[in-house]
Amino acid sequence: MISKNILILCFGFIILLSPFNLMSQSLILTDSYFELNAKGHDPLYTTYTAPLERSRLYADKGYKMDYYSNSEPLNYACDKAGRIYSIWKIDKLVISQMNSYAVKPVVYASFSDMVVLDYSPFDGIEVRETFWVYSSRIAMVSQTITNKSNVSHLIEIYPILETGRSAILPQSYSDDAGGLVINREESLKRLISNMYAGAGYPESVRDFFAMPKDNYSWGCYSGGIDDFYEYMKTDFYAEDFKNDKLNQQIADSADFVALHTQFSLQPGESRVVRYFRGVQKREESLQGLIDEISGVKSADIENGFSINERLFASVPRLSFDRPEEKMIYLSSFNLARGSMLPPSGEAKHNYYVFSREPVWGWGHGHQVLHESLSMLSYAYLDWESAQGSQRIYMDQQADDGLIAYRHGPRGAQTYPHKNRPTTSAPFYSWINWEVYKVSHDDTFLKDSYESGVKYMNWLKKERDLDQDGTFEWGPYGIIENVRDWYNAVFQVSADRYLDVDKEDISDELECLDLSLMVCKEMRSLSKMAESLGKNAEAGKWTREADHLAELINERMWDDDSQFYYSVDMKDHSFKFLTRDLRRQEIIGFLPLWAGACSHERAEKLVATLTDTTKFWRKFGVPTLAADDVWYSPNVDYCCKWNGPVWLLWNYMIFDGLKEYGYDDIANQLAEKLISTVEYQLSINHNFWESYSPDNSVLNSPSNYIWDAIMARFFIDMAAD
Repeated sequence: MISKNILILCFGFIILLSPFNLMSQSLILTDSYFELNAKGHDPLYTTYTAPLERSRLYADKGYKMDYYSNSEPLNYACDKAGRIYSIWKIDKLVISQMNSYAVKPVVYASFSDMVVLDYSPFDGIEVRETFWVYSSRIAMVSQTITNKSNVSHLIEIYPILETGRSAILPQSYSDDAGGLVINREESLKRLISNMYAGAGYPESVRDFFAMPKDNYSWGCYSGGIDDFYEYMKTDFYAEDFKNDKLNQQIADSADFVALHTQFSLQPGESRVVRYFRGVQKREESLQGLIDEISGVKSADIENGFSINERLFASVPRLSFDRPEEKMIYLSSFNLARGSMLPPSGEAKHNYYVFSREPVWGWGHGHQVLHESLSMLSYAYLDWESAQGSQRIYMDQQADDGLIAYRHGPRGAQTYPHKNRPTTSAPFYSWINWEVYKVSHDDTFLKDSYESGVKYMNWLKKERDLDQDGTFEWGPYGIIENVRDWYNAVFQVSADRYLDVDKEDISDELECLDLSLMVCKEMRSLSKMAESLGKNAEAGKWTREADHLAELINERMWDDDSQFYYSVDMKDHSFKFLTRDLRRQEIIGFLPLWAGACSHERAEKLVATLTDTTKFWRKFGVPTLAADDVWYSPNVDYCCKWNGPVWLLWNYMIFDGLKEYGYDDIANQLAEKLISTVEYQLSINHNFWESYSPDNSVLNSPSNYIWDAIMARFFIDMAAD
């Protein structure tokens, strides 16, 4: 398929008209590799967030671009905070929906904070539009409009801000600042999990909607886009009763506000129109926001574009059979980069959140080791930033070696239960080793090895309480083991409950998954020690890993079903009380990834893996065998482990298949995952927390950072 051939809040709009420096506004790529030419049905990720250096955790806004819904205008939407878009009127003809455009939008280039696209709202009128999330406070739309016809046209543009959820409360119009001051409330309630009250997320927000003093008109309105058509054609509320002006009246409450500019465009002439959206807590300085917006110059746009090209120049140059594959590849890097935030609070280095747009509480609560598996891809884009993210764990590691469940600006978060702290699934040294293989930074290797040894010693003490050599999850296992709800082995009943002690038994079993993760950590520490010239320590870690693998094969392999399972902590049987623990889950294939099984047993695992009645499903390997009574292919919420496909766990299987020489099967698995991601990106342009193994309809948290692992699939396949 590929071969290696070596990239609350406040709203503010300002419109600037300038006939000069048009080439810089067109933003021409110097590297054609990043030219996409993506149409609305192509698999492109279209969520944009501020660049790392101008981002902040609180009062930060990302935007989802919709360039594919025919019945909508080209628009940029914020979760819980509305959207912005332009309505066109050319020679008094209103063009408000993309299905009326003479040429529909095509994305020329797309980076994590910026997208450039081309379209024609009217025959002969060509637009190159750039949307740029300049900072957590400001986003900008810049339109270079060119008349390619042989006649002049009257161009009118109406930038719109509508919230859709909460009322806009216009306060005043400032002649000096040239804009509307607006108040609005934004709830902390979220579908998946609410934002943390008192943590810094604003609820009272100020909007500022501004135009230069010579702009033609502005207005505040109730209703929707269909109602606005009448306002644009005839507005008897205008002060001079001319029907070509908006009402220019402050309303007590509004559903949307509009700007308006008009100019004649002669044949061959171009004009630049810009409008901005700012971000501001109500208690922040309005003047500071105005000053920041006015400081964004033409050169800044061009420089931001160039910075993105230089950043993405480091990704491996892969050749693809289809352009759609390159779109997925580059989109994966954009997902990871767009989730990164700069140092703040107790975080001395950059860090990530699970999702910046949409924003939801659990996904905005700092780093967790299993989400950090996204660094396996991200390191190829910016290895220094990937290392910085991993250093958050080193900096906040406890003296006894514990790496807590979460780390970030609020420090280590251990979620203690039964007087014991909670860690995360230990992928730590594996991630550090994979990042080092890209960076070749010996200082990072040394520091991460020392930290990894401390963490391993903690795991051996605290997650093998009976000291029998295999491992148990902690008492808050339901989050520690990653595998959440509807887990056929760890969960007592088939329904979801919130009583952790009644609904999770992972601290009462010798757990296959944790034991294999520890084995992989030991093998990774061995490789790190060898690279550091610590040959004796490397040998020690290899021996420990091999011994653990022997115990796993002795205790957890079932000859009858030819598969691996967790066992009872007390007697190492496949029964817990009256429950049979032999439920075939995705973790049964992890011995391939951890290098913990013989080639003979690997062959048995591959036979089960490729059984279409069990795991070899249309869109990837499910978390539970399809012939299990708990199996469900429906992704109707977050966190389900009784069927949905999780890309990261599929990557571990892919990696293990490669290690054992099953390259063809590994690549077939990758093709299944590419297929499901491509379908979703094509129809809704989102990544998702998990995917259905059997169907295309799903509901789960969107734009989850760990789906960036898709880039690693492509890179590894190219290395064949």
